[in-house]
Amino acid sequence: MPASKSTATLRKSKVATAPTNGTFTNAELLGYYRTMLLARYLDDQMLIMLRQGKSFFHIGGQGHEAAQVAMASAMSVGKDWSYPYYRDLAFVLQTGMTPQEIMLSFLARAEDPNSSGRQMPAHYGHKNLRIVSQSSPTGTQFLQAVGCGMGAVKSKLDEVVYVASGEGSTSQGDFHEAVNWASREHLPVIFFIQDNKYAISVHINQQTAGGSVYEMCGGYRGLKRYQVDGTDFFQTRFVAEEAVRLARQGKGPVLIVADVVRLLPHSSSDDQRKYRSEEELAADRERDPIPKFAAQLIEREVASQEELEKIRKEAKQAVVEAADYAESRPPPERSTALHFVYSHEHSPTSEKFSGQNLDGPFGEPIVLVDAINHALHEEMARNEKMLVFGQDVEDGKGGVFTATRGLSTKFGCERVFNSPLAESSIVGVAIGLAVRGYKPVPEIQFGDYVWTAMMQIRNELSTMRYRSNNSWSCPVVLRIPVGGYIHGALCHSQNIEGFFAHLPGLRIAYPSNAADAKGLLKSAIRGDDPVLFLEQKGLYRQGFAKSPEPGEDYLLPFGKAALRSEGTSLTIVTWGAMVQRSLEAVKSLETDGVTADVIDIRTILPLDTEAILKSVAKTNRVLIVHEDMRFAGFGAEIAAQIADKAFEFLDAPIKRVAAADSPVPYNWFLEEEVLPQVSWIVEAVKELVGF
Repeated sequence: MPASKSTATLRKSKVATAPTNGTFTNAELLGYYRTMLLARYLDDQMLIMLRQGKSFFHIGGQGHEAAQVAMASAMSVGKDWSYPYYRDLAFVLQTGMTPQEIMLSFLARAEDPNSSGRQMPAHYGHKNLRIVSQSSPTGTQFLQAVGCGMGAVKSKLDEVVYVASGEGSTSQGDFHEAVNWASREHLPVIFFIQDNKYAISVHINQQTAGGSVYEMCGGYRGLKRYQVDGTDFFQTRFVAEEAVRLARQGKGPVLIVADVVRLLPHSSSDDQRKYRSEEELAADRERDPIPKFAAQLIEREVASQEELEKIRKEAKQAVVEAADYAESRPPPERSTALHFVYSHEHSPTSEKFSGQNLDGPFGEPIVLVDAINHALHEEMARNEKMLVFGQDVEDGKGGVFTATRGLSTKFGCERVFNSPLAESSIVGVAIGLAVRGYKPVPEIQFGDYVWTAMMQIRNELSTMRYRSNNSWSCPVVLRIPVGGYIHGALCHSQNIEGFFAHLPGLRIAYPSNAADAKGLLKSAIRGDDPVLFLEQKGLYRQGFAKSPEPGEDYLLPFGKAALRSEGTSLTIVTWGAMVQRSLEAVKSLETDGVTADVIDIRTILPLDTEAILKSVAKTNRVLIVHEDMRFAGFGAEIAAQIADKAFEFLDAPIKRVAAADSPVPYNWFLEEEVLPQVSWIVEAVKELVGF
């Protein structure tokens, strides 16, 4: 159907028909009515229980029920994928969730299939129904749905991906990035925007250019658009079937803007009477979709008023019983609070990754960037589900640092492909691919530009396993060049490990040489946790970072430091580019009788605290050296660990050498005043040894 407003606003049918699959049966229509009622009565019951102090939050979908049931009923349960939003109660019920499961979520019980009590109510997720775990940020789901749809196409499956939000979330950049990528590649994604005119208290006229999401999206070539009365089940179902048909045939994506009403405040924390008039609220109540649907059923002689009343009573009783059942079920055990932050079965810290093939055979010496390139080639050959993408990764560029050189030529552009210049898109799409079984290993071109992906990394990637109680995993490996010493100035010299070390759920590697880079990257790819793989780009072609090349099955475990030199005068804890500078500093002091344990931690998360404490207990002095800024750098955490666990062994204060608390300037003389130099380390060592 052409994407024009006139064709998108559907005729009011006189008969209860579904144009693509014939006439509805009475049983189907009454089933849809029952689902709408269940959603309505569940909202009511949860609000009662909230006032009774039995839970602490509610967000409802009253006024959206007809649109949601129409959309869900047009999809194939267990085949298609769903990324619902917090008002999608009727949608998830129609998809197969039970009132008992909804109440288990509301009361945060252990058997809640959404999160086992880890997330607030209405954060839906159900593995068996392919409802992917959702979190609180508005808009992050769009790019993940695009990744999921991309996975369907790459797997040659005719699956459809549903993703929903209110109209307010379409102001998020992720929405437009998602529509752009999906439109460019004709992905089978249905963007279902439930427009109730309010993002909490902000009206659409203050939110959206022209006050219309439908009109706003008119410039995306390839996007089919429909605007429909979302309070009318039959109109919405007609559009939903058309959208599903198009998406399944490879003619997506599709945008449906459903005009609905919000009959409740935004949430239990809101009072909409503060910003909406009684006249406006009354007008919305006149458009309530459930009485409208009931009237249509009577008009079409599907059921009598008495028969509908019987269904209402039965639905209300089912909700009461669901609430009673959920109240009787146990809460999660306190001992489970820290479960599933990381994988328990396939972790790169496990024995499975404990130094396989460390003794060789080894080949000719290679530079660090080539070790990464070879690891990618070998793992791509080993795992056909592995994908590499990002900016400029295809041949002939092969990445701005050539780390992906030759991959697209060897494995094809279906598996190695360029992305839009949008870091949030790269990470969000990778998440959507990963939850359905792919192994994405995308590249963020510079760590300095990862920040637009921060929401996807912090609130989505790192939390997927925990928030779903291990139902979903998201083993994305993000390769990110970082660091300075290349005259890269403010925005090509940043180190980022200190920011991301604060995110439980992530693994972080930061190798200092070619062999470690290959072994750690292979372990990251074969593991089942999300990993930030940080590559100090100043080391890419340095001769001192060369190593004889390990073989194809060389694996290094995460959380195991390496002792680069051994001594008794002090311990130096370091990583990345600072390892070589620390070794040079110690060597320059050999004639003064100074020797040192130089510990290369190799991974930030997890940190090999045991190796550090063992060395400090021997040397009684410690210097922490890192390239990032001193204030609140990761060295501060290492210092805290030592002070907490090895204070009695210290004969001198813990010292740090790090970058100045300043952006990195371009001029090479100024750069030397900001980034740590060997001479700085020498002076710090002298001070410590002489204390």
